[in-house]
Amino acid sequence: MSRRADTPGVIAPPPLIYFAFLLAGWGLLKLGRSELGAEAGLGWLAWGFGLETSLRRGVAIALILGGLMLDGAAAGYFRRIGTAVEPWKPSTALATRGLYGLSRNPIYLGFAITYLGLSIAMDSVAAALLLIPCLWVVDRFVIQREERYLAARFGADYEAYRTRVRRWL
Repeated sequence: MSRRADTPGVIAPPPLIYFAFLLAGWGLLKLGRSELGAEAGLGWLAWGFGLETSLRRGVAIALILGGLMLDGAAAGYFRRIGTAVEPWKPSTALATRGLYGLSRNPIYLGFAITYLGLSIAMDSVAAALLLIPCLWVVDRFVIQREERYLAARFGADYEAYRTRVRRWL
């Protein structure tokens, strides 16, 4: 395989995808809170979760830390088995144990949990709702490409793993 062919060909670094959607959610929140947004009937973009501030912050911190810990543990496992965490680099080993025995995508799950925590911290329902199309983009343009790549790279071992472990949870 050439170096270019020996990667999944994802459309963008996954953290950048999550960040772009979160940034869009922040922009919608600001628009909803603006005078222009209010005049245009877009005040609903500023809807919050209706939680008391300290509770909202506590939930947000718990989700953000939980997501980051999940990401760190999953990435650490990749490093221990000697394969790249970055999806634009070749995979040299198939991750199947630890968190990867529960989910084929614990890093992306951690990103989603962190994203949700950040949207709660911003008190933005619009940002939280944008997680849905964000996950669709990650699924279609990152995960599906990675899965095709891993099937070609690891063959029957990957197919057996794929049938044994769910994609998300």
